[in-house]
This record gives sequence, structure tokens and C-alpha cells, in this order.
Amino acid sequence: MALRFYNTLTRKKEEFYTVHPGEVRMYTCGPTVYDFAHIGNFRACIFGDILRRYLEYKGYKVAYVMNITDVDDRTINGSQKQGIPLTEYTKRYKDAFLEDIKNLNIKPANIYPEATAHIAEMEALVKSLLDRGHAYENQGSIYFRISSFPEYGKLSNMDMSRLKAGARVAADEYEKEEVADFALWKGWDEKDGRVFWETEVGKGRPGWHIECSAMSMKYLGKHFDIHAGGVDLVFPHHENEIAQSEAATGEKFVNFWLHNEHLMVEGRRMAKRYGNYYTLRDLLDKGYNPIAIRYLLLATHHRQQLNFTFDGLEAAKNALQRLYDFVDNLKLSKGDKDNPEIDEVLQRAKKDFEEALDDDLNTSEALGVMFTLVKEVNRLADEKAISSSDAGKVLTVVNEFDSVLGLLRREELILDQEVKALIEKRVSARKEKDFALADQIRKDLEEKGIILEDTPEGTKWKRKM
Repeated sequence: MALRFYNTLTRKKEEFYTVHPGEVRMYTCGPTVYDFAHIGNFRACIFGDILRRYLEYKGYKVAYVMNITDVDDRTINGSQKQGIPLTEYTKRYKDAFLEDIKNLNIKPANIYPEATAHIAEMEALVKSLLDRGHAYENQGSIYFRISSFPEYGKLSNMDMSRLKAGARVAADEYEKEEVADFALWKGWDEKDGRVFWETEVGKGRPGWHIECSAMSMKYLGKHFDIHAGGVDLVFPHHENEIAQSEAATGEKFVNFWLHNEHLMVEGRRMAKRYGNYYTLRDLLDKGYNPIAIRYLLLATHHRQQLNFTFDGLEAAKNALQRLYDFVDNLKLSKGDKDNPEIDEVLQRAKKDFEEALDDDLNTSEALGVMFTLVKEVNRLADEKAISSSDAGKVLTVVNEFDSVLGLLRREELILDQEVKALIEKRVSARKEKDFALADQIRKDLEEKGIILEDTPEGTKWKRKM
């Protein structure tokens, strides 16, 4: 099966193709660094990560850009409330975001361009739109003239009959029902304080939408392969990006527009007023494993609404533990007789895994393939029909799958001398039938995050999830 994605622009699944053979240039809308990112943000980040990882799995060379929005209405308001410079305010949340994606095992983008470092590119883009008649000045601000771009609305399927001639929207974010000329450059207002730039298009700052067009085209070119993000960005943000970019260059902006659906929490829209608003840091503070959070966020197809629940997070933790135990047991396999059935099982698993992800990145189906493989190999192992060589083949395939899913990251546990001594002491206590001491040592080790398992082959340990 050829790789196919659902393209929001055409509203159908299309076979994937690239502008340049063997290369993929992709852009995702990153965080606006006015606060700590929430789990809905990270669903979009993980979708982008899986997309990038699978393209690399398929052999593409991927150039991946994710922007950092560090100047907009919210960042300015936040810095003013705290009485600190904008750069100081946003740095805290940018650093936190980069730490969060590391905790979630999200591969870093090739470039994280910041809006404030690309004012010259935005200025040039605005000037081009003015020169081509797609923009105009009004009271010190510059707006994009929607009526000058007949294809406006093609991404969101917007009904342009509701367009009110002469209506303008100055806010970075506005109501989904509004169809109006939008701000490319905002003339300085005293409410912005010291946040402004002196440019040929005036004293002020960029609008939110122009930032992504300027930065994506600088690093990926005027015409590139994939632009991804949450479905909430389709209108107005991505619609406006298309209009201003194509109006300025006269070229098609992006071939594939890929969007992930909303995230719900315990059956409701996530909102602080409902008490169900969680940043990643909130969940880590509650003791949850970040990789279990990753598992839950990728376990539902990206175009389906995801209901995030704590029961689901517990199930994700248990599924991960099963996967980790499977890998650990493979590493301990000592059989010496190869089983030809292993090759058949692995060949079928690889075929099914790739077919699932080739079909619009179906991660739910791909996870099902992974656990079917676990079940089939465990059956063969229970029959004593798996050699150490077979186990090595299985591990190779599991690691190939995980190069896409990113679930097998574990901090290697190095047993210090004290812990080793306790394990040996417990083994001796069991031999001497001092079960009270053995139970106490087990409890002490569990408090250190080490779980012991007594098997016919001896005592084994594993990290507590």
C-alpha cells in the first residue's frame, strides 16, 4: 500500500508525494509561550512527532520546523502583568516547553524559529503584499484584503457570502464566525508598552498569522510538503497563512494540510473553569510516567476526538509495563533451537504495521499490531520454542516499530552496591525460610522503585512504572 494522508485542503485521502524526491519539508505550529503547555497542545506535538518518525522510517530525509510564538496579545499581556520584559517572560515558558517535549520522548525539530528573531522576514512579506495590492494601511496598522484573494476559504470551506466588505479584525485570535480582513502588522499602541519594532511598514509588531508564513517559507521554501497542527487552527490561522503566502508569492504554499482532532478530558472540553485543565507538569507532579502519557495521546487515531481519562492513563501504564516485560524477557532468552515460525510472525507483523501507518498514520491499528506480535511470540516462548537468535530477531523488529512509536525509552537502572546486597540478602533469607525478612526487603526495594519477581530461574527485578 502506498502512503496516504487525509488532506484537509482536498477533504480526502491522497497518496503522498513530495516537492523534492526523497525529501520532506514539514512545518507544525508550535507553542505560544505565554504559559505552560497543556496536554491538548502535546497531542498535536506527538502527532507531529509520529508523522516525522514514520516518514524517516520510510526512508525520507525530513526537514522539520516548529515555530515558537513569542510575541502576540497574550505574551504581551502576561509580561506586563508580571512587570518583566517580554523576552524574560517568554524564555521561561519556551525552556519549559523544550523540557516537556524531551520528557515525552518527542524528537526535537531541526529548527525552532522564534517570531521576534524574524521581524525582517515579516516586514518583507508585508511589503510584498502591499506592492501587489493585497494589503492596505488603516490607522497605522496593515491589513490583508481578503476580497483580493478569490480562493480565500478553500481550506476551511468557509462560506464567503458572509464576508462584510470593509470589516477588519485586529486581534490575533478572533471568533470562528468572523470573516474579515485581518491584521498583518499592528501599529504601535500604548497598551503594547515597549514591545514594538521600527520598520518600513511602520512602528509596531506583527500579527500572529504573518509570523508562520514568514518563518516557514524562510526555512522550507515558498512551496513545501506538509503543514500540520490542531484542527482548531484550520480557521482562521491556517486559512490566513494560505491567503497571505500565496498572494505574496503567486505559488502554491503547501501540498498537504494535516490536522489532529480535539482532546477532551473525562468527557468534557478541557477548561480551567471545569477543573479538568492539565499541563504535562500537573500530571508529572501527580506521579504519572511521561511515556504512559505519550502512549495515551497516540493510542487514538489523530483524526478522532480523544477522551483523556485517568482510567485510560492507568491502562496505558499497564500496557507499557507489559511491553517492557516482553522486551526484558526476550533479552533473557537462552534457547538454542531456532523456530522458523518466528520469521513468519515477524514478516506478517511488519506488513501489518506498515499498512496501518500507510493508511493516514493509523497509530491505533499500529499499536494493535505491536501487541499481537507480543502475544504470538509469548505463545511460542511458553512452548519453549524460541531461541536466543529468534529473540534477537524479535527485538530488532520491536525496536524498528518503536523508532516510530517512541515508547521503549527507559532510564537504565544501575544497581548500586547497597541494592545488590539487599537482593542477595533476600535470596539468602528465602533459602533459610526467614520469610518475614524476605518480605521486608522486598518492601524496602519497592520503595526504591525496584520490583522483585521470584521465578523458577531465580529472582528477577524490574523498574516500577
